[in-house]
Amino acid sequence: MAHNETPSAAQALDILLTGNQRFVVGDPQHPNQDAARRAALAPGQHPFAVIFGCSDSRLAAEIIFDRGLGDLFVVRTAGHVVGPEVLGSIEYGVGLLGCPLVVVLGHDACGAIRAARTALEEGLAPAGYVRDVVERVTPSVLTARAAGLSKESDIVDEHIRHTVDLLQDRSPALVGGPTAVAGLSYHLGDGRVRLVTSRGLDGVAAA
Repeated sequence: MAHNETPSAAQALDILLTGNQRFVVGDPQHPNQDAARRAALAPGQHPFAVIFGCSDSRLAAEIIFDRGLGDLFVVRTAGHVVGPEVLGSIEYGVGLLGCPLVVVLGHDACGAIRAARTALEEGLAPAGYVRDVVERVTPSVLTARAAGLSKESDIVDEHIRHTVDLLQDRSPALVGGPTAVAGLSYHLGDGRVRLVTSRGLDGVAAA
């Protein structure tokens, strides 16, 4: 895909999932990672998706989706918690860069989710600003618990859904327009991503 082409949201998601499949089977193409791509992008960027993911070091978006320079506008926080800086960054990617797709990328064995569960179950809240992260994850854990969900994977999925809803609740730029939002869950062991939820992607079903 040339850097000046903008796919639809569904096409953007397909590009990501296809790249992930290459990564999973160990056959990455490493597209758009050469000197020519670097030079072509110097005047400006044209990413096709915003990736809002967890800061976990094992969750490097360009690697797990087998993409390169200028493809993805990446925003990361621990536990993919949402704040004004996150919303502003995502709105920049959508409004100024024209990304048709926003992806919320969560994963199993998330430290922020485990810390929130520990805080609720044992009353052991972390110190410093880590506590703020845990407090923002806690509503997802409580919602999962109220629904009778206790498996870690179910709680991760609930937190991804909660984040997708939160983005749309707080950002008018992500509601009623051409931009779609998808929630994906990454499995650390085999490298696969799985669609958990989506908004504005008609006909695309969650796994």
